[in-house]
Amino acid sequence: MILSPTDKPNRIAVVTGAGSGIGQHVAWKLNSEGFTVVLAGRRESALHETARQAEHPSRMLTIPTDVTHPESVDRLFNTVKNDLGRLDVLFNNAGINAAAVEIDELPLETWKKVVDVNLTGVFLCTQAAFRLMKSQNPQGGRIINNGSISAHVPRPLSIAYTATKHAVTGLTKSTSLDGRSYGICCGQIDIGNAATDMTSRMSGGVRQADGSISPEPTMNVQHVADAVAYLAQLPLDVNVPFVTVMANGMPYIGRG
Repeated sequence: MILSPTDKPNRIAVVTGAGSGIGQHVAWKLNSEGFTVVLAGRRESALHETARQAEHPSRMLTIPTDVTHPESVDRLFNTVKNDLGRLDVLFNNAGINAAAVEIDELPLETWKKVVDVNLTGVFLCTQAAFRLMKSQNPQGGRIINNGSISAHVPRPLSIAYTATKHAVTGLTKSTSLDGRSYGICCGQIDIGNAATDMTSRMSGGVRQADGSISPEPTMNVQHVADAVAYLAQLPLDVNVPFVTVMANGMPYIGRG
């Protein structure tokens, strides 16, 4: 879909992993706040469904994207530049997990796949967004990375996911520092137990640090979408480097 010049709104956002879960709800929220939202993800049918359910479907663009492939990422951001003229917000949300296994049992290919999506994919999208935000007029924009509580503390048997989320924190800090000269802000939202398909197992019990299996509370994913929308609409002389949004009572604050 290409908007005509008269249809182009002032604010453009790209959301990766927009076909489900947190990405989908953030896309809907930004759309309701007046953004044109570019939906990126591997499953084209899921992206179309996100667009269909939006408050303003005409301000949703779907671009199937694999964030692990540089040519796919370049195509995404070149389309944004050519069809919409600029980029105001990138929400780096695409991510995957791995099966819970002991470190010595984790296949190298699984490790590489998680790193490719959760870290290299975030880097590639950040790099492309940075390039566009740096060159556009007016210059600048905002990049928001989905970190996770795992960017601070691990769950048992989660070395690949935890390592990549810790690395995203470093990427966030470096991008924030390097973007200052160009009006590019970068921050990170660390999310704990938003109620999505990915966290549906929480109510049935998940492994704790002491080896026990216990249920954990979850929160409405809309609170995450609201937080991202708040960050997205801050002026570029303000940055929130890190914000944590979590279900109250989940085992994060306290001893494991």
